[in-house]
Amino acid sequence: MDFYIKSFSELNTNELYQILQLRAEVFVVEQDCVYQDVDGKDQKSLHVFGTKNNKIIAYTRIFKPGDYFKNASIGRVVVVASERKFGFGHDVMKASILAIKNYFKEDIITISAQVYLKKFYESHGFYQVGKDYLEDGIPHIEMLKN
Repeated sequence: MDFYIKSFSELNTNELYQILQLRAEVFVVEQDCVYQDVDGKDQKSLHVFGTKNNKIIAYTRIFKPGDYFKNASIGRVVVVASERKFGFGHDVMKASILAIKNYFKEDIITISAQVYLKKFYESHGFYQVGKDYLEDGIPHIEMLKN
C-alpha cells in the first residue's frame, strides 16, 4: 500500500471525495451514527491515507498540538470494511504516528478512541486516561501516547 500525507489544500477533488465517502460509509452508515462529519477541522489537519489500486482504503487525519487537543492528535481512523483483515489499520496508525514525529516534531499524542478499539490502540503504545464518555452516542475514551 502506498501512503500519502497532504494538507487540505493539497488534496485533489477525487481524493477529498473518496475520503469523505469512506468516512460517511463507516462512521455514519456502518456505525449507524448520525453526526456532522464535515466539522470544519479538515482544513487544519494533515490527511494521511493509503491507497490500493488507486482507491483510498485507509485514512486518518492528524493535528498539531493545540488544533484539536492540547497535544498532537490522530482522528477519523478508518479502513474500508473489506480490507480490515489485512492489517491496514495498523499500517495507517504507524504512518500517522511517524507523520506526527516528522511534521510536528512531537512524541506525545492524544486520541479520542471508541472503547471497543482500546486494545488496538494499546498495541500502538496508547493508554487510557480518564473515564469513558459518550461522543455522538458511541462510548469513547481518551488515550495518550508519550
